[in-house]
Amino acid sequence: MVLEIRLTNFFSIKDEVVLDLQAGKIQTKAAKDLEQNTFEYKDERILKTVALYGANASGKSNIIKAIQFCCAMVFESQNHNETTLFNFMPFKFDGYSEKPSVFFIRFMTNSIEFEYTFSLTREKIITESLYYYPNGRRALVFTRDEAIKGDKREKYSFGNAIKRPLDVVENTSIKTLFISRASQLDRDIAKEVFNFFANSFVVRYSMLDNVNLIEQLFTENKEILLKALQIADSDIINIIIQKEEVMVKKVNNSPSSVTVSDEKQLLLKIMTYHKAAPEISFDFYNEESNGTRKLFALLILLIDIVKNNKILIIDELEASLHNDIVEYIVALFHASESAQLIFSTHNTNLLDLKKLRKDQIYFINKKEDASTDFYSLFDYKDFRDSMDAEKGYLQGRFDAIPYIDSSTATLKELIHGKA
Repeated sequence: MVLEIRLTNFFSIKDEVVLDLQAGKIQTKAAKDLEQNTFEYKDERILKTVALYGANASGKSNIIKAIQFCCAMVFESQNHNETTLFNFMPFKFDGYSEKPSVFFIRFMTNSIEFEYTFSLTREKIITESLYYYPNGRRALVFTRDEAIKGDKREKYSFGNAIKRPLDVVENTSIKTLFISRASQLDRDIAKEVFNFFANSFVVRYSMLDNVNLIEQLFTENKEILLKALQIADSDIINIIIQKEEVMVKKVNNSPSSVTVSDEKQLLLKIMTYHKAAPEISFDFYNEESNGTRKLFALLILLIDIVKNNKILIIDELEASLHNDIVEYIVALFHASESAQLIFSTHNTNLLDLKKLRKDQIYFINKKEDASTDFYSLFDYKDFRDSMDAEKGYLQGRFDAIPYIDSSTATLKELIHGKA
């Protein structure tokens, strides 16, 4: 589970923004009626879902993109070499392009709480640290500071959790996170952290091209998937999936020649069958709608996530989906034990305090300096549960919406150059 994420100096994010998944102390009847939107951890309640609202270009996608990048750093950085340039941009104004970007996450895996953070520029890792709570007390795993002068060993300090840590240090470059290298070198606690990011924190949800994973999840969850599709008002009553090997042309370019060769490629053939004519098959990729394909791709993944209490982060959840389907997906997480969903959306139907708590709703607004402002409806202490959150949002009470002058006079001036 994720408890808290902090981001500084990524894309349009300038100063630190905090995404807190610990439920606020809300004692109202409306919040108590939504107890299923949270789960218990120690003496706290943790949010299962968080929705991010904001105008286009306000920074919603940058929040998601920054988290995705930082997670990818953990499970990919052991493959980086000296020419690697990290795939993000710092905030471009006010000298922030010269400042480090910082990622912090507090999470729990295998019943142990961790705090992990790193800072970096586009060229190198600067700092990195990991603490954990093995007995309810905060303990050091390691810290790293590349600004300290001296050899590699002087830049690190360690607790007692990692065996032979200096062997890992010697194999860790400024392009590589220590946690990634330590996991690669079979250090147990590092593998726990790595596996959390690689397996429990799902940041890549477009997976219809992952033949083996689709086949595996479909085999495990076919009946649940069909029921989930039918609950979503789909008339699909059966799905058959087959792997096929096909020959494709591969072009190989070299400095002196171009060669073309035949190569085997594994593809997935998906056939669907509908209630109106159960004996007639439909080609999933060519005959089903974009919405059906999107729903299938999401549901086959979501079933695994909610069954196994993983975390999904997704940008524009509603893309190609009806508003009611979005609410259905959110409800799946609320019905889980402790699965979590962090998503951006323009679906204002969810801005209803009978569906989401105030601390589940975040707003993203572009400030005058072009940076991203990030705040929760929970911060509005004068906003009562009896008020209409959707109406307040659309009226601009929380900012985070576009302000558009679409008057006839303005549009005529736009088109004709005069009113």
